[in-house]
Amino acid sequence: MDKQLQLVQLRQLDATLNQWRQSRLPTRPKQGWVRSIRHALGMGSAALAKRLQVTDSAVRKFEESEAADAISLHTLRRIAEALDCELHYALVPRQSLEESIRKQATYVAHERIAALTRSMALEDQAVSEAATAELLQREAEALAAGVRKRIW
Repeated sequence: MDKQLQLVQLRQLDATLNQWRQSRLPTRPKQGWVRSIRHALGMGSAALAKRLQVTDSAVRKFEESEAADAISLHTLRRIAEALDCELHYALVPRQSLEESIRKQATYVAHERIAALTRSMALEDQAVSEAATAELLQREAEALAAGVRKRIW
C-alpha cells in the first residue's frame, strides 16, 4: 500500500478514536448493563427471556456472564436488540496510533543501538552519548516510516 495513503488512513482512524478517547464513557455498572437497563425499565427477567426466546435462567446466566466479562458479542447484540438498545463496541487505544508506533519504533531502535554500542565499546570504539542519541533518533524515525510489521 502507498505510504501516503497508509498515513492518511492511520490519521483518519486516529481522529475517530480520539473522539472516543476524549468522551467520558460511563463505567459499566458492577451488575452489568443488561441487568441495570432491565431493572431501570422495570422489566422482569421472564419478560426479557420471552423476547429472547430463552429460559428465565438463561437470562440470569447472560447477566452473570456480562458482569464477569465472559459474554459473547453475538449474545450481547441479541440482548441489546431485545432491550431496544444499540450495542457500541470499540477498542480505544490509550494514546494515538501514531504515538504507539513512535514508542515501539523507539524501543526497537534502542535495542538495536544498545547492542551496537556494547559491541563497539568492547572493541574500544565507544561512541559519544550525543552521537548515540542522534543515531537512536534516526533509527526510530526510519523504523516508524518503514514497514510497520517489523517493529512489532
